[in-house]
Amino acid sequence: MLENHDTICALATANGVGAISVIRLSGAKSFEITESLFSKSLKDKQSHTVHFGTISSSEGLIDEVLVTLFKEGKSYTGEESVEISCHGSTFIQEKIIAALIASGARMANPGEFTQRAFLNGNLDLSQAEAVADLIASQSRSAHDIALKQLRGKFSNELKDLREQLIHFASLVELELDFAEEDVEFADRSELKILVSNVLAYVRRMAQSFELGNAIKNGVPVAIVGAPNTGKSTLLNQLLGEDRAIVSSIEGTTRDVIEETLNINGIIFRLIDTAGIREGAEEIEALGIERSKEKIEQAKIVLCLADGTKPENVAFVKNWVAELQVTHPYKKIISVVNK
Repeated sequence: MLENHDTICALATANGVGAISVIRLSGAKSFEITESLFSKSLKDKQSHTVHFGTISSSEGLIDEVLVTLFKEGKSYTGEESVEISCHGSTFIQEKIIAALIASGARMANPGEFTQRAFLNGNLDLSQAEAVADLIASQSRSAHDIALKQLRGKFSNELKDLREQLIHFASLVELELDFAEEDVEFADRSELKILVSNVLAYVRRMAQSFELGNAIKNGVPVAIVGAPNTGKSTLLNQLLGEDRAIVSSIEGTTRDVIEETLNINGIIFRLIDTAGIREGAEEIEALGIERSKEKIEQAKIVLCLADGTKPENVAFVKNWVAELQVTHPYKKIISVVNK
C-alpha cells in the first residue's frame, strides 16, 4: 500500500452539464474532508453505504448530495474513498471541488485514481490499461476486448505462460546440475513440446496485437481509383448520407475525407481519397499524395473502376495485381462501378 500521501479529488463523470455529476476522493483523509463539508456525521459508518445530506462551504449551502463511502481495502483505489453525487451543474461541480481543496484535498492528476489502484495492487498493468480502453470503446468488439482484459483474461494468460516458462527453466536447471551423473529428469520430447507450445502462444499473442489495435481504433478502409469513378458516391452510399461532394467534374475530391461506420459491432474508418491520375495541378497533386499515404496505412483497399471505360477496368486490374504483390497483408478488393 502507498503510505503518507495526500488525498486527491476530481470529477469522475464527464465535463459539462447533466442530470447528476460524481466527484471522487481517494486518500487517508477522504472521510474527514468530506465530513467537514457534509451536514451529517460519517463516523463509524459502514463501507459501501450511501448518505443523503447537504454540502456547504464557508460561502454557504452548495447542493443536496448523496455521499457514498468506501473504506480502505474496499475501494477502486484500495484506499479510503468517497463519491459525492451532486446535481450536474458546472457551477456546483466547481464549488464542491474548490471546497474540498480548501479543506485539504488536492486536484488529482490525469489517471491518478487508476495509478493508485495499480500501485496498491488492485489492478495489474494490463488491467490498468484496459480501463482507458473500456472508457474509450466505441463498438461492441472494442468493449468486449477491454472488458475481458479488465476482468483479468490477458493477465491470467500471462500467468499461465510464466508458469510454463518457470517449469521449463527448472527442468533445464536440474539437467545441468546433474549433467555429469547422466540422469534425465525430463523426456527430451516433452521439453521440445513445451518450448513449441510456448513459442506458438507468444506468436499468437504478438499477431493478435494488430487485430486488437484495429478493433480498438477502427479498421482503416481506403477507397481509391482514378478520378470520377464514383469513390465519393460509394462513401455516401455506405454512410447513408451525403458526406462527400459528388460531381461529374474530374478532381472534385482534393483532400482525404474520413468517416466511421459500425458494421456488426466493428468500427470501419472509411477514407475517401482524391482520384489518382497523372498531370494533376498543384492542389490536386497534394491530394493524390495523401491518397497514396492512406493506401499505405489502410488494412482494406477498395479499388474502383469505371465499368463504362474498358481501359480504366484494365488499369485497375493491373493496379490491384501490383498492390497484392507489394502489400500481401492488405485486403485488396476490386469494385466495378457504373
